[in-house]
Amino acid sequence: MRTDQILTRLERVFARLDREPERPAHLQTPQMSRHRVVLLGSTLAFYLAIVVAVLTTSWLVRLDWQIMFFRPYEQWPQLHAFLDYLVVLGQRGPTAVMVAAWLGWRSWRQHTLRPLITLGVALLLLNITVGSVKLGLGRLGPHYATEIGSAELFAGGDIFPSGHTANAVVTWGILAYLASTGVTRRVLSVVSAVVSLSVGATTVYLGTHWVSDVLLGWSAGLLILLALPWFEPLIARTEAYVFDVRELLRRRAETGRMPAPVVSVLTPLLSAGGKWQLRSPAEAATAEEPVPQPVTTAAAAATTVTAHSPTARPAVHPAGRPHVIRSERTPVTPNGSRRPAHTERAAARGAAARPVAGG
Repeated sequence: MRTDQILTRLERVFARLDREPERPAHLQTPQMSRHRVVLLGSTLAFYLAIVVAVLTTSWLVRLDWQIMFFRPYEQWPQLHAFLDYLVVLGQRGPTAVMVAAWLGWRSWRQHTLRPLITLGVALLLLNITVGSVKLGLGRLGPHYATEIGSAELFAGGDIFPSGHTANAVVTWGILAYLASTGVTRRVLSVVSAVVSLSVGATTVYLGTHWVSDVLLGWSAGLLILLALPWFEPLIARTEAYVFDVRELLRRRAETGRMPAPVVSVLTPLLSAGGKWQLRSPAEAATAEEPVPQPVTTAAAAATTVTAHSPTARPAVHPAGRPHVIRSERTPVTPNGSRRPAHTERAAARGAAARPVAGG
C-alpha cells in the first residue's frame, strides 16, 4: 500500500475529529479529590492486609481451604453451565474487545481520543501491577494444591490475585469512570460492581481461585480506577501528540515529500538561546532549516575534496573554475568523444602521466 493511500485513510478516520477540535463542555475530567484519596488509601490498606494474611497463613487461608473442600460446583451443579459463560465477562480478550468497541464509538461521537487512550492506560497498569504480584508470589490454585492448610505460595503458580476479577473491575469500571453525566456514572458504577462481584464469586464456585485471590483481585482493580486521575495529564499529552503527528503527516503529504519518521521529530534540538529543548511535531514541521552556504574559497574546496575523495589526496584547482566531484567508476567514453577539448588539462598532464583517479 502506497503512502498516499495510507494518508487518505487516516484522513477519513480523523475527519470526524476535525469537526469539533475542542472537547464538549459536559465532558469533565475526573480529579483526584480528597474523597478519592481517602478511598485509595483505604483500598491500599485492605490490599496489604490480604497479602499479609496469606503470607502468614492466617484464618483467611483456613477459610480458603474450607470453601475448597465444600466444593460449590458439586453443591449446585445446575448453575455450572450458566456460570461457565458468565465468567467470560472477566477474561481479558473478550472484555477488552467489547469495551474498546464501545469506547471507539464514543470517541467518534465526542470527537476525542481520550476514551480509548484511557482504556489503554488502565489495561497497561493492570498488566504491570497484577502480573508482577502474580509472578512474585507464585501461588498455586485449589486444583493444584499439594499440602492441606498451606498458602501454596512461591510454588510457580500465577493465580494470586485473581486476574479475572481485577480485569472485570477495570474493564467494566472504566465505563463508569468515563461517563459524561453524574446519573450515568452512578448507574454504570452499580452495573460494573455487580459484574465484577459476580465474576469473582464464579471463579470461587468453579474452584479456579481461592477466596483470598478474589478479594485481592477486587482491591487491585479498584486501586487502578481510583488512581487514574493521576494519569490524566499523560492521557492529554498523548492525545495532543497523536494529533500533532497526524498534522505533521498531513503537511508532509501536501508538500509532496515522504513523511519523516516520528523519531526524528522527538530528538532534542538546540535552540537559539543555547539550551536543549524538545520540539513538538508541529513546531518541527514549521521550523526553518538553515540553508547551506556554497564553498567559495580554494582552501574550503580542498577540504571538501579531502572529505569526499576515496584517495584523500590534496588538489588545487585553478581560480574561477568550479570543483567537480566525479564518481569512482571510470566512465566509458565512446569513439569520438563529445566532450570539448581542454587545452589546460592536456598541458597539465604533459609528459609525466600519473594514475587517473575518478575518470
